[in-house]
Amino acid sequence: MAKIELIMPKMGESIMEATILKWVKNVGDSIAMDETILEIATDKVDSEIPSPTEGVLTEILYQENDVVEIGKVIAIISTEGEEAAPTPSKPQKEKEEKVNVLPASPPAPAASKIETKPVEETVAVLKPSESNRFYSPLVRSIAKAEGISQVQLDAISGSGAKGRVTKKDILAYLKSGANGHTQAAKMVSAPPSAPVTNKASVNQSFSSGGHEIIEMDRMRKLIADHMVMSKQTSPHVTSFIEVDMTNIVNWRNKQKKLFQEKYGQKITFTPIFVEAVAKAIGDFPMINVSVDGQNIIVKKDINIGMAAALPSGNLIVPVIKNADNLNLVGLAKSVNDLANRARANQLKPEEIQGGTFTLTNVGTFGNVMGTPIINQPQVAIMAAGAIRKKPGVLETEYGDVIAIRHMMFLSLSYDHRVVDGFLGGSFLRRVGDYLEAFDTSQEL
Repeated sequence: MAKIELIMPKMGESIMEATILKWVKNVGDSIAMDETILEIATDKVDSEIPSPTEGVLTEILYQENDVVEIGKVIAIISTEGEEAAPTPSKPQKEKEEKVNVLPASPPAPAASKIETKPVEETVAVLKPSESNRFYSPLVRSIAKAEGISQVQLDAISGSGAKGRVTKKDILAYLKSGANGHTQAAKMVSAPPSAPVTNKASVNQSFSSGGHEIIEMDRMRKLIADHMVMSKQTSPHVTSFIEVDMTNIVNWRNKQKKLFQEKYGQKITFTPIFVEAVAKAIGDFPMINVSVDGQNIIVKKDINIGMAAALPSGNLIVPVIKNADNLNLVGLAKSVNDLANRARANQLKPEEIQGGTFTLTNVGTFGNVMGTPIINQPQVAIMAAGAIRKKPGVLETEYGDVIAIRHMMFLSLSYDHRVVDGFLGGSFLRRVGDYLEAFDTSQEL
């Protein structure tokens, strides 16, 4: 009987592990090609994993809620029709002991004698639900950070599949103020032997002197590791130019209402930036590369990532594939779709992979310029600053005049191992030239 190993797939360039949310199939079940076997989640996306072959699920190597490294074998599929005897899963008692981090202790003494223990020993408010309801790591993380007990979490009405609570549901719950009695609910849900903790403990934080110490969440740890790795890998150089955006601003003001009426969505500056970047990459293809040892890999596809801020404050970079093949309307639709689904945590794994160049808009936060860190394994990243009115010198047939113009700084951070100042500066200037030469006669 041939056996096929099902491995934990790569979910993104900076993601090294994923959490098993639910096994859709059990040991002994028959599986069709591309049929969903399990659901997994990272701090960025939730995904369904399909079967790579037709057969019978004969062994499950990791259980629900286990965190598994990318590339690890998580199950075995037999490709012949004969069903194998089901392999017993881990006993429920063992599974509960794994999650329950509370040490055994005698009944709590009188309140006046309660001694607060270190954070690691405090009550775990979010224990597994007795109702067997599944919660993604992101939902659990938000609940933990906001001090929502398991009792309250189970009471939230979910809008996801099979009543599953989504990030939108829990944020709406918080916004409604329904968790006003968090502390009281926490006292009810906590084991009798454990001292009642404050919100700082639930956040895995505590005060030390005049400071508060907060443990990074998993996504922030991944971002931190990725940024440090990038700085250690690439010698960063940043170049700047200033671009006159007046014609684009006036054109957008004229077109945005018509675009909204015709396509049902907004036209922002981002697709215009992406269009200019894609054109400039076509002129300077050596900016669209990656480095493998002492080899330079030139990417033929122009896949532009756009950094998007999440409600948590973290960043994610969805990718517009083959951006050079899309017109401005197509780019606008892609930008809006990816940005909306990024904020709703609905991106697919392949939508955050394969980027060859990254664009970040620091102007969204009112910043005039930035020096972004390269998104490895790429070799360049561009930042667009805020567009502001400034006095500028215009050349006319009657001489130079000073006029109010909409100006913006563009910056490009690039890997000086393979991109020198001439290439980096020329590419950045070409992006600016395309923006200033924008065709204001075009209609969407």
